[in-house]
Amino acid sequence: MASKADRFYFETFIAAAEDSCRAANFLVECLTHYEPEAIGVMLQKMHDYEHAADKKKHEMSTALAKAFVTPIDREDLAELSQNIDEVTDGVEEILQRFYVHRMPRVLPHAVEFAEKLAGCCAMMRDMLKELENFKKPEKLLKLSVDLNQAEEECDRFYLEAARAVPSQCSEILEIIAWREIYDYMEDCADACEHVADSVATVVMKNT
Repeated sequence: MASKADRFYFETFIAAAEDSCRAANFLVECLTHYEPEAIGVMLQKMHDYEHAADKKKHEMSTALAKAFVTPIDREDLAELSQNIDEVTDGVEEILQRFYVHRMPRVLPHAVEFAEKLAGCCAMMRDMLKELENFKKPEKLLKLSVDLNQAEEECDRFYLEAARAVPSQCSEILEIIAWREIYDYMEDCADACEHVADSVATVVMKNT
C-alpha cells in the first residue's frame, strides 16, 4: 500500500485520466448529436475538460520540483504526467478540427472512431488505477498490453475510415478535412499507447 505522500502521484494520475475520459465521452456526445451552429459552445465545454487536465499536470510538476523522494523515478513520473495530458489535448484537438473546417456533418466512421477513443481512455484510467501496485505488475502489465491492442485496432479502423472518405464526400475540401480529422483521431489513440508504454517502462525499471 502506498504511503499518503506517494498516493498523491497515483491519485493525480487517475484524476487526470478521468479528465481524458470525460473529454472523450463528450466528443462522442458531440459527434453523435452534431449541431454545426453549436460548435463554439461544444468547444468551450471541451476546453474546460482540457483545462482541468492541465491543472493536474501543473500540480504534478510542482510536487515533483519540491519532492525529495518519489515512489518512482522523477523523470518517469514527469513523462507519464505529460503523456496523460497529451491524451486530453488530443481529444480537444479533434473537436477543434470541426470548428476550423466548418464541418457541416459527421460521417458514421467518425462517431465509431470517437467511441473507440473513449474506450481507450477508459482502459488507460483502469490501468492507472493499478499503477500503485507496480512492484507486483501482473495485472498492470496485462492492462498495458490490452491498451496497446486497442490502439492497434484504432490503427486498423483509421485505414478503413480514411479509405471510405472519397466514397462519402464529393467536395475535395471536405475529403481533405475528413482525412485530417481522422489523422488527429489516430494521433489521440497513439497518445493513449504512449501512456501504456510509459507504464511498461516503470514496471521494467522497478521489478
